[in-house]
Amino acid sequence: MATGTDSNHHQKQRNADIARQIIHMLENIRYGSVEIVVHDSKIVQIERKEKLRPDAL
Repeated sequence: MATGTDSNHHQKQRNADIARQIIHMLENIRYGSVEIVVHDSKIVQIERKEKLRPDAL
């Protein structure tokens, strides 16, 4: 049975994983955007839109 401490640890781990994923997305994009979708105070989706500009290739 999971305790409150286990649940809190799991949530912190999930948040750290999400933060790492967002940082990775930002590090590997030159032009574009990263959109974070939140429902009920929880991140449910992360979208990355990348633009390719011929003058920058």
